[in-house]
Amino acid sequence: MNYSDLVNTAVEAGYLLVANGGEIYRAEESMQRIFRAYGVETGEVFVIPTLIEVTVCTQDGRPITRIKRVPTRTMNLDRVDQVNALCRHIWSDKPQFSEIRAELDHIGKRPTLSFPMQILAFALIAAAFTLFYGGSPRDAAVALFCGAAIRLVTRSLELFRVNSFFINVAASFVAATIALTAANFDFSLSYDKMIIGSLMNLVPGIAITNFMRDIIAGDLIAGILRLTESVLVATAIAIGAGIALTASRMLLGV
Repeated sequence: MNYSDLVNTAVEAGYLLVANGGEIYRAEESMQRIFRAYGVETGEVFVIPTLIEVTVCTQDGRPITRIKRVPTRTMNLDRVDQVNALCRHIWSDKPQFSEIRAELDHIGKRPTLSFPMQILAFALIAAAFTLFYGGSPRDAAVALFCGAAIRLVTRSLELFRVNSFFINVAASFVAATIALTAANFDFSLSYDKMIIGSLMNLVPGIAITNFMRDIIAGDLIAGILRLTESVLVATAIAIGAGIALTASRMLLGV
């Protein structure tokens, strides 16, 4: 058996899981299952949200190590589900490594929602949460534009590879500015509910859940990193909305 191919295949599977929002325990367990599927019980796996390190020992005791950074992470649970299904297939059928790598490459290139659909989704999420938090239908109608603006801003800044912290600041600022401006012209609108509903698009709900799951499972480093990431996102959201509110009060008196 080619141990290098085994290690590379397992690392690529773990990379797809971590890079697309999978939990740390899921990535580690999936890679361990791949090793055991091919009769390797000496695999050691260490995963944090930004790094994967794997070592296996060959039959003659020679260690083979692979380290792979995870520079960016997104949320694509469809890809996570597809990798999980592939790992089950590997466990039961033990296909050739070339077949596995081809399938991993296919999963990594699976299309996401089109950009217009993403804008629509952000708009509907903003409107729905505005209604959930007690806003009126008129508030929800304005929140539609706030949500759409969030996706337009984040997409535009992502194209220029802007740091995610500043992307969240800018998106929060734009959404809050739209809500405050609308409230300035229509005093029946509740700008607080519109802002809260719109900014739910940016709240890292899954990251918060995952850091708690990681800490409870004993993955303390991974949990602390996710906690820090969640706090930074929340801080960026608060800064953007705070700047918009301060500017609005100074310029519009809202």
